Amino acid sequence: MKIEILETADGSPTLYLPELDETYHSRHGSVQEARHVFIQHGLNFIIQEQKKEESAHTAIQLLEVGFGTGLNALLTLQEVILHTEIKITYTSYETQPVPKEIWSQLNYINEPNASESYAHMMQAPWNENVALRSNFEILKIDKAIQALEAKEQFDLIYFDAFGPRAQAEMWDVSVFERLHRALKPGGVLVTYCAMGQFKRDLKSLGFRVERLPGPPGKREMTRAFKS
Repeated sequence: MKIEILETADGSPTLYLPELDETYHSRHGSVQEARHVFIQHGLNFIIQEQKKEESAHTAIQLLEVGFGTGLNALLTLQEVILHTEIKITYTSYETQPVPKEIWSQLNYINEPNASESYAHMMQAPWNENVALRSNFEILKIDKAIQALEAKEQFDLIYFDAFGPRAQAEMWDVSVFERLHRALKPGGVLVTYCAMGQFKRDLKSLGFRVERLPGPPGKREMTRAFKS
């Protein structure tokens, strides 16, 4: 499948698939979208919630659906550098890994060591646990999320599949049944999507659904909690 590199409105790159007429990230800004949806309203929310608990643990089990270009993982790693008291185990599913000749051209963050961290992460072997730092371990799995069998394992889920128009099978209620089962009680799922049917499906599975302001170019996003 042909892949093109585009520059988004915040100056960061994204990938475009002409065959699907689909981009990996928002054209309004790849980095600002990922930070808004997954870091601000996902990871940092969980960190703050854990800090409120007297017996808060500092280990976060994080599941990502759609590793893609590795942007969400890179931004998460950057947060770990800031929050050194937090340890993250990052598990991500992806069936179409981006080839090196493409990802090696992507420059998301102009910060010291960011490009080196990104390269290490992208070159990490698939289906193996790899410690990129003492408090950040990543496991990239080259399987469909439909193969997930986890039960009450994860604190946080980044759901970052292509939209329903391009990848309808990823938005089937059966996928979210698996994700609901995989979350710990009180666990959180965040995604850029705010479609009505999607939110109704989440509610039917027992999620408590919260509508939040979306990133630039998008009115709303979704955060859902497992009771």
